[in-house]
Amino acid sequence: MGTPSATASAGPGASPGAGAGRIAALQGALAAEHAAVYGYGVAGAMLAGRQQAAARAGWIAHQRARDTLETMLTALGATPVAASAAYRLPFAVTGGASAARLVAALEHGVTRAYLGVVAVNDASLRSFGAQAVQAAAGQAYAWSGNTEAFPGLPGTQS
Repeated sequence: MGTPSATASAGPGASPGAGAGRIAALQGALAAEHAAVYGYGVAGAMLAGRQQAAARAGWIAHQRARDTLETMLTALGATPVAASAAYRLPFAVTGGASAARLVAALEHGVTRAYLGVVAVNDASLRSFGAQAVQAAAGQAYAWSGNTEAFPGLPGTQS
């Protein structure tokens, strides 16, 4: 996934608050990446074999995405949102099956967060966001066997 220029113009006719919109969208994606890094660590501790290797790869990918977003936000003159010390998990993770469900839930959350990036008035950021949505949705499917038809809307899993 290529990194767009964080300082790219919002384009002709962009409102003065367009920079703030870009920053807010990137901060939302960064918050989701922080949560994913944390959650993948929890899940990885409960997995073994190929699943654990896949979780480790996902954990590393989310760390890289986090670092990319922090760089983009800093280039825009914003202070990247910090990670929380801990996150409330949506359910107890007690073994491999619940760990896989957690990873799928995390990926659905990352998908929803990057939709905010897709909505900004900046073509390079929209492309960046769309690639991230595609990657996260693919991972959610790999872990759960289903996807959200319209991420962010209730009752849209298919």
